[in-house]
Amino acid sequence: MESQCLSRPSPAPSRPGPLSSFVRFVVCGGGVGLLSSAAVPILAAAMPWAVANALVTVAGTLLCTELHALFTFGTGRRPDWRRHMQSSGSAVAAYLATTAAMFALYAVQPSPGMFWEQTIYLTASGLAGVGRFLVLRLFVFAERNERDHRVTRSETLLPGEPNLRLIPGTDTGHRQVAPTHPTLVTAAA
Repeated sequence: MESQCLSRPSPAPSRPGPLSSFVRFVVCGGGVGLLSSAAVPILAAAMPWAVANALVTVAGTLLCTELHALFTFGTGRRPDWRRHMQSSGSAVAAYLATTAAMFALYAVQPSPGMFWEQTIYLTASGLAGVGRFLVLRLFVFAERNERDHRVTRSETLLPGEPNLRLIPGTDTGHRQVAPTHPTLVTAAA
């Protein structure tokens, strides 16, 4: 029987493909949107509607970013504040795009009617959602972001020694320290 102390670390989570990510994006965003639409009127009973809407929007955006990191794009870990800010920025850009579309509609037709209002708003929201998905997938939660900040097993940095790295030995399994800074190479040689 194998000891539990010798268990292997679990492999990195596999990232879903583009279509799977998009479906997850729609489900997460739509689910949080539905919850938000129910929460705003409940909170608006105790505070001004604008304040309730702002609070629910902030909470919904934070929740969506968490869901997108863990579920939609499968990063395997919670997002840091940089990713929260980038995700919030994409949400603000989507809001501005839908608002601009509605202003354009009213500039062209001062009394457009509900059919055109809904058509323009839903089209703009759909396009903004696709744009937001692309920004999140290609920039905010892109796989290269994880890779850029990781140190590989063959380049484990020594604490307090930023210019040195450990190199695995070839035969004995011992590690050797090698300088990585040009001035250390000449001083060590």
